[in-house]
Amino acid sequence: MAKKLIKRFMPDAHKVRSHKHLKFFGRLLHDPNLWHLNRRSSSGAMAVGLFVAFVPLPLHILTAAALAILLRVNLPITLTVIWINNPFTIVPIFYFAYKLGALLLGVEPQAMIFEPTWDWFTTQLGDVWQPLLLGSLLLSAGSAAAGYYAVLGLWRLSVVRQWERRKMRGRR
Repeated sequence: MAKKLIKRFMPDAHKVRSHKHLKFFGRLLHDPNLWHLNRRSSSGAMAVGLFVAFVPLPLHILTAAALAILLRVNLPITLTVIWINNPFTIVPIFYFAYKLGALLLGVEPQAMIFEPTWDWFTTQLGDVWQPLLLGSLLLSAGSAAAGYYAVLGLWRLSVVRQWERRKMRGRR
């Protein structure tokens, strides 16, 4: 049931292969493992997508696609999951990551006003990069592990329910 639902919302492989930012991967996108929807590829895709989503890097799509190709996990799921980090959620996510990193490093969090300017990046980022990076990596690793095991568990639950339904139909 869940597999059918996911397949219904997955983009067409041809659309993804012809995406302007992914075209340079070329023939690598023709690997059938990138398009399979099974327990291994789905859980791996969730882990890769969540890991990349919470790392403070530019070009999330390219990074996630490269990791999905390298690890041979479902590419559309990976590219969908990274959108957890979007223009509406990026500030709260990285603020939480910064606070977490500052807490673990034992430094006092600084009050700052974020401005998406080059001047802010050259002056303010030097003061906050260590707590931000530590918090982001911990958030990335934790969410990737949680996502991986959640998908494995939900997949297993779905399979067990299907078996039970078949047994009930067989008894009738």
